[in-house]
Amino acid sequence: MPRPARLFLSLGGLLGLLSVAGGALAAHLPDAMFATSSGRDLAREAVQMGMWHAPALLAVGILLCVRGRRVPLLLAGAAFALGVVLFSGAVGWTGVTGRHLGPVAPTGGSLLMLGWLLLAVDGLRR
Repeated sequence: MPRPARLFLSLGGLLGLLSVAGGALAAHLPDAMFATSSGRDLAREAVQMGMWHAPALLAVGILLCVRGRRVPLLLAGAAFALGVVLFSGAVGWTGVTGRHLGPVAPTGGSLLMLGWLLLAVDGLRR
């Protein structure tokens, strides 16, 4: 199995694990742990975005095994991995602390969208 495929498969599994753990925390932490009344909702949004992108990373790993090392797939995986850390991290941070991290979440969201575009581009290639 190619090394990048193993990396993205491992990251997908780890992200799934962290998303489930984050979901449990968001569901069971006392209200006082969240900075505002909408803090729990922000934490859940961060967890949901992570959970949606765990299978995307798994798909990139599988596609790298099937199709071989292709630049759009490698870039899509990197965009998903970095994008989910930035987006989910910033949104979760805001939910717990009430402090915004400026353009971090929008940058992460843009990377996630780029990852999906790259995945689509690779799908159109022979």
